[in-house]
Amino acid sequence: MRVVITGASSGIGEALALEYRRRDPQAVIGLIARREASLARVASALGGPVHCLCADVGDRAALAAVAQRFVDAAGVPDIVIANAGISGGTRTGEPGDGEVFERIVQTNVMGLVDTFAAFLPLMREARGARLVGIASVAGVRGLPGAGGYSASKAAAIAYLESLRVELRGSGVRVVTIAPGFIRTPMTASNPYPMPFLTDVDVFAARACDAIAAGRSFVVIPWQMAWVARLLRVLPDGLFDRAFARAPRKARVATGSSEPR
Repeated sequence: MRVVITGASSGIGEALALEYRRRDPQAVIGLIARREASLARVASALGGPVHCLCADVGDRAALAAVAQRFVDAAGVPDIVIANAGISGGTRTGEPGDGEVFERIVQTNVMGLVDTFAAFLPLMREARGARLVGIASVAGVRGLPGAGGYSASKAAAIAYLESLRVELRGSGVRVVTIAPGFIRTPMTASNPYPMPFLTDVDVFAARACDAIAAGRSFVVIPWQMAWVARLLRVLPDGLFDRAFARAPRKARVATGSSEPR
């Protein structure tokens, strides 16, 4: 098995790499992330066949180059997981927040598209291949103070659905995974309650099961799937009243928090 994971230097990406290594000690794992030292740390923890591919998913040319490097060294991947993503509070009209919003959307949406584009032409003939996008329950309804993140994850969900239908009947299945609250560095600074907070290794095991089964859309943990369903059908008036005074994630532009 050959697996490529973006955003693999920490959090969900690292946990997924470790879970695949646990399941298959001989799996060839490609780790893509910006931070070379962190990639080396994860590779050391993994052992076995591993390729460190240092690139920013916001750099299309660099992403295509490391994708080709992996294919040349290890062959066409069976699974590509577009996990790289950043988060942070934004407020429309506040100084500097437009740039933060743009960076979040660029990373979380175009980074997803460009990751798949780098591998898909070579994967079309591989029966059983998987393209996996890590979305979020935050993409179900727009959360106040997190417009950039919610918008990016809503776009990711819609894009992955479009791609899934486009590729129907080909050798490639598209899997959308929408995490709820997962215990990672990204959620560590959230200033609000996080129901059904799930350890990242538990999330990774359930995600790998969903990928193997080729599920089209899955929310992890399952309890958050019911929350997502409720949010979808909640009338706007009730939703607005419920969330109008909800705590907001700190604005990135203030320097009080950074996307990760």
